[in-house]
Amino acid sequence: MSYHSNNSSSLELDDDNQPFAYKTETNTDARSETETYQSLYDKGIASNIPDKDLNAPPVSNPIFPEEYRLETETGLVKVETLHSLGRRQSIISEKEEDHEEYDPEIEFVTFKDRDPENPLNWSLKIRTLYTLIFSLLVIQAAYGSSSLAGGLPLIDEKFGVSTEVSTLAVSLMVLGFSVGPLLWAPLSEQYGRRPVYFFSFMLYVIFNIPVALAPNIGTVLVCRFLEGCFSSSALTIVGASICDIHNETRGLAIAFFSFCPYSGPVLGGIVNGFISVYSSRYDLMCWVNMAFAGVMWIAVSLVPETYAPVILKRRAKKLRKETGNEKIMTEQEARPMSFNELLNEVFYRPMKFVIQEPVLVLVCAFIALIYALLYAFFFAYPVIFGKLYGFNDAKVGLMYIPILIGAFLALLVTPLLEKSYNKMIRRRKPEPEDRLVGAMIGAPFPAISLFILGATSYKHIIWVGPASSGIAFGFGMVLLYYSLNNYILDTYHKFAASALGTKVFLRSSGGAAFPLFVTQMYNKLGLQWASWLLAFVSLGMMLIPFAFYRYGRGLRAKMCKEDYSANLQMVVD
Repeated sequence: MSYHSNNSSSLELDDDNQPFAYKTETNTDARSETETYQSLYDKGIASNIPDKDLNAPPVSNPIFPEEYRLETETGLVKVETLHSLGRRQSIISEKEEDHEEYDPEIEFVTFKDRDPENPLNWSLKIRTLYTLIFSLLVIQAAYGSSSLAGGLPLIDEKFGVSTEVSTLAVSLMVLGFSVGPLLWAPLSEQYGRRPVYFFSFMLYVIFNIPVALAPNIGTVLVCRFLEGCFSSSALTIVGASICDIHNETRGLAIAFFSFCPYSGPVLGGIVNGFISVYSSRYDLMCWVNMAFAGVMWIAVSLVPETYAPVILKRRAKKLRKETGNEKIMTEQEARPMSFNELLNEVFYRPMKFVIQEPVLVLVCAFIALIYALLYAFFFAYPVIFGKLYGFNDAKVGLMYIPILIGAFLALLVTPLLEKSYNKMIRRRKPEPEDRLVGAMIGAPFPAISLFILGATSYKHIIWVGPASSGIAFGFGMVLLYYSLNNYILDTYHKFAASALGTKVFLRSSGGAAFPLFVTQMYNKLGLQWASWLLAFVSLGMMLIPFAFYRYGRGLRAKMCKEDYSANLQMVVD
């Protein structure tokens, strides 16, 4: 597949008298092959290509979506050339066919062959370093959400409030995680990832100050909610940033990323338990969180822009200035998405999916339950280990370590799942349900964990019993998130951003709600039945991945308003 870019009005022809559009070449250092988005999908390499809704800009009726991933010899492709190939509608947006044609003199900017500014051409070491920074950014945001969970008694004492009120300091920040994405996702598409990270985390760092110095509980609660809104930029766009810089290594990078949103809160519970016991200073927990956030703010500010459409838009602006040719541009500039279309993408459609897409809601409900259970442990463990063994907050924090161990074990399994999936798509055409293998493996473990926790929550049983239950939970938690997230992307591929917005909203709402009643539930029902009640709920939800794996295609046909899934194909070697 070798095309040549021609910027003159007469088109160069190949050996078969067909017009050349652009030239692509093999790049073994960065990718297995430089190709168009559609050609990769035709091959079915779903796990190794960037998600269109995560990496393609909001463009109304584009005809050249490959612009943002393709490398051409000259870095420019004329609309006239594209029209000669019969292009009228793209795979990014399937809208009305009678839209206004582009000016044939427009030249779209692409990356040049082996372009050093193309994030996919950066060295593996650099991309690995940036992936680590992005992942630590997610860990920090998640860490911040539980940073006060280990010191709630200090908040009660300082402000003279009940535990129910101080618990809101955790819940409101998690609730902020569901609001922030409505702002950060569209801003990152318009202005790039880097400025969004810079300004959002700068504000997040600053708002730790009023939380630490708050004169009353109201200030704490309002600022914690704003901290959640600002820090949610990491949870919202880091996955997209990883897709920006990875192609054939994306599966492993996303697997590691899946570990981060859940390990951060656990780390926060461990660290701040010790701060609470050995300093008895509520404000010190805030200063430590601020320092951690500040370091990550500096680190992520040093990462260059990774979003290809914004990189090319800057290049187009520079070329227009140098050449005086105002018709050099990107498609995002030529036909941008309207404000109403943008609102529909980031707000209306996610809300509509909550009402009209039961498949998505059920999958997101399972994810929300797992996320909520994680935060439930931050309030259940002080009751269990405090009542039975007299542990202080520092020792209670150590009881979260088994959850991290389980999550790490799941991280070792995800590459095997990725390898198995890639083998499968070489044998047959894949379905979105093929992504549920990991979820079926992980689904029983949260229920198993809670049954063990309840059965071992007796004073005559050594603390190792209830603590070890966390291994099973951490293992199932990461496998479920990794697998169900991929299932959502493949099932709702045409509107992946909206589907992920629905997931973030439901997940964060669950995480915010559970802490408000968990302590009371364990005190009223007892240590055994409180855990077993949650176990039975998990047991019921466990059926979802198995049912969708067996009947998913039929259920999607009956329950979904339309087929939003990716057009996955078998890989032909």
